[in-house]
Amino acid sequence: MLEIQNLTKIYDGGTVALRNVSMKVKDGEFLVIIGLSGSGKSTLLRCINRLIEPTEGRIIWDGVDVTQLSGEELRKTRRHIGMIFQQFNLVRRSSVLTNVLSGRLGYVSPWRSAVGRFPKKDVEKAMGALRQVGILDQAYKRADELSGGQQQRVGIARALMQDPTLILADEPVASLDPATSHSILRYLEELNREKGVTVLCSLHFLSLARAYATRILALKDGEVVFEGSPAEIDDARFKEIYGEDAIQVEIR
Repeated sequence: MLEIQNLTKIYDGGTVALRNVSMKVKDGEFLVIIGLSGSGKSTLLRCINRLIEPTEGRIIWDGVDVTQLSGEELRKTRRHIGMIFQQFNLVRRSSVLTNVLSGRLGYVSPWRSAVGRFPKKDVEKAMGALRQVGILDQAYKRADELSGGQQQRVGIARALMQDPTLILADEPVASLDPATSHSILRYLEELNREKGVTVLCSLHFLSLARAYATRILALKDGEVVFEGSPAEIDDARFKEIYGEDAIQVEIR
């Protein structure tokens, strides 16, 4: 269980990104967070694993108050939270395999990771993760030789290396074409359904949210304006979330 209690984030300069956000996410859910750019989606996800420090509020995961952790305790918690980024966040000049192995950094000694000497079992695990996302044949290519969709698959494989029980996907398909977007989201759906991994995924398009979410949470100006099933978002709700002039665009 993940519980967010009265979470607020105010950036330097006074910009309020999140305002008193509260929610609960049950284990095994596929929660999609929707809203306009600047609504607070990325900030919310990054506060959960403390990539961004909340200003106020609590984040409780499996009974542990993440907002109170520091040092080694925080690193141990982060081991089990996979993060997938909009812009892939790969070391572009390194090989695909090396990028995937970086998902084990929280598990191996610093000197081993610094010189790229990972245990054999981790290399085998990385190859297995690449096989799972369908790009094993790309293992020894440089990351910047891959297409956008392939790079995002590397990001998913890297997250799998953490043996995550929670995955935070921050606009993982924002820069991808519609067909590739569905491909990436199907991989996340497979992890959710077959392995029970809890997924929190931010998306722009309601059509994608409806296709993959078990539940949807909508943010507007840093506040929760909707929380419920995909079927509950009618035209009135859509306009409340995206504005009166918004038009629903379906991606197939």
